[in-house]
Amino acid sequence: MQERYIEVRWSDPSEILKAARSGRYRTGLDFLNAMFDGEIPRPPIGELLGYGPESFSEGRAVFSAEPGEQHYNPMGMVHGGVAATLLDTAMACAIHTQLPLSVGYTTLELKVNYIRPVTVGTGRIRAIGETSHLGKKTAVAEGRLVDENERLLALGSTTCLILS
Repeated sequence: MQERYIEVRWSDPSEILKAARSGRYRTGLDFLNAMFDGEIPRPPIGELLGYGPESFSEGRAVFSAEPGEQHYNPMGMVHGGVAATLLDTAMACAIHTQLPLSVGYTTLELKVNYIRPVTVGTGRIRAIGETSHLGKKTAVAEGRLVDENERLLALGSTTCLILS
């Protein structure tokens, strides 16, 4: 049996909170774009699972990842939790783009429908999240996980609690 390994490095996550509280950024979109531009460290979960942001705009967030063997389950395919995490991140960040920076959120409900299996052979995958509803107490977003040819791999939806 040939062992494989990966090395994971991340920045101190308290730096992200400091940046959020600094007053430099007025909106969630400003904050996420600063993270995308490297002004703010990215959250450790992205480094651990190997995904990162591709783009942010008002009500929309896109993240991508390159599936690897380290994501495999015993069935020889990428674990569904990786797809769910990518979708959860993209959908929640789509909501984040429309919030003032002083307002937080947390996932209340997450639903994922898996359409096709993901393997190393799938190539780069993208999670596209879009806000469907933004209220005072809750927000709803939908997401699609696609391959490089825009083939649908999974669909997701989320409800987030808005924390004033």
